[in-house]
Amino acid sequence: MKLNERSLAFYATCDSPADNAGFLYKRGERHTAYHRRWFVLKGNMLFYFEERESREPVGVIVLEGCTVELCDSAEEFAFAIRFSGTKSRTYVLAAESQAAMESWVKSLSRASFDYMRLVVRELEKQLEEMRWGPASGCGGCRQLPGSWKPKPSGPEQSPERLPALPAILPKENGCAVWNNVPGADRPPDTSICSGYDSEGNPRPPPLPPRRRASSSEAGSAGAAAAESPSTFCRLHERYGQEVTRLRQDWLERRRGPRP
Repeated sequence: MKLNERSLAFYATCDSPADNAGFLYKRGERHTAYHRRWFVLKGNMLFYFEERESREPVGVIVLEGCTVELCDSAEEFAFAIRFSGTKSRTYVLAAESQAAMESWVKSLSRASFDYMRLVVRELEKQLEEMRWGPASGCGGCRQLPGSWKPKPSGPEQSPERLPALPAILPKENGCAVWNNVPGADRPPDTSICSGYDSEGNPRPPPLPPRRRASSSEAGSAGAAAAESPSTFCRLHERYGQEVTRLRQDWLERRRGPRP
């Protein structure tokens, strides 16, 4: 994994809130001596500095694919960060008190994205149980959304008691009319109603007769069309004269009274 040193240094020393911070004793990789370092946990990255006021971290531990567990060591309140793999390094740290050790072990165990993914899945599961549990009658059982069915408000009716649909649906103006009243399961009597053919199928309603314009209406329409241009010309001339008169009055008032 390639990491940008400047970006890491800025992220370690910026004003973003830290998940945990404090002094820990870190055992060296080559030498077994412990050195007191200032540790800062942000997200899944554990930074450690030589001093609390240091501007740049000495190193960083990416907490992915690791386990945090207690270990036996010369130092009291010691715990280890172990990574999977034969050549992976194990970091041995020691806290200054029992409470500090428990706090660090808890925060480091929850720092990885794998843990956050498990938490999100568990929350989604609980949300589904809360959403679909009351519909099935029990709060703890889980039910799929597709299997939920609403309960009938009235007395439950068996399929045998439901009224049967008519074999041939009556139609009004070519549209089927649904009728669930008793006796609707019998087909309509085609012998009485003349709207059905010999086979019992409904006939479409007859088309209304097309209206034809009379000679007087046609003559009046033609006369109106012939008179429309002359009417427009008269209106245009009338309003044109009025506009001209108003314009002359305005020009005379603008010039002022004559001497």
